[in-house]
Amino acid sequence: MRVAVFDYGAGNLHSLAKALVLAGAEVRAEVDPSRCLSADALILPGVGSFPQAADRMAPARAAMRDAIREGLPTLGICLGMQLFFDASDEGPGLGLGLIGGRVERLSAKRVPQIGWNTVEDAGEPLLTAAPLPFVYYANSFRASASSETCVTAWSTHEHERIAAIVRVHRAIGVQFHPEKSSAPGIAFLAAAIAEFAS
Repeated sequence: MRVAVFDYGAGNLHSLAKALVLAGAEVRAEVDPSRCLSADALILPGVGSFPQAADRMAPARAAMRDAIREGLPTLGICLGMQLFFDASDEGPGLGLGLIGGRVERLSAKRVPQIGWNTVEDAGEPLLTAAPLPFVYYANSFRASASSETCVTAWSTHEHERIAAIVRVHRAIGVQFHPEKSSAPGIAFLAAAIAEFAS
């Protein structure tokens, strides 16, 4: 499967690309968001800030949103998942508006959340194929959906419940970093790629 990783220009995508190759994908990075739409699947990585990513996405935002709504398999990781939503408290810029809601700053005392956490399955099919005993987080913000029906797994940081996995159309968003979540994370990516290919 040919996957395009949208490069927001904010960080090194090497670890994600390596993990996707291990998961069985053929990977190319694209700085032009419109060129991402010709791939078999789109990856929105978890590197950068919401305003910068939204700005980079803006020229092709409508085309990207329409392609995902029409069935383009998409995986959003951390920031990439947050881009599924309308907007963010992190700063200006529009998300894709695939899921109604806003990205909000964590209210926990310890921010950012950096390190390992557990995932509570709320009906996520990929967790049957690739269980995740622990996942790696690096986030200061969380997505708050207008309707929680899109949330298929949760995590808790201190007292705060966080949407760990969301689904909309053929798009899957994860707030954690599967590429940094050791062998189970790679297995999770492989299960996602297999689902996209089916």
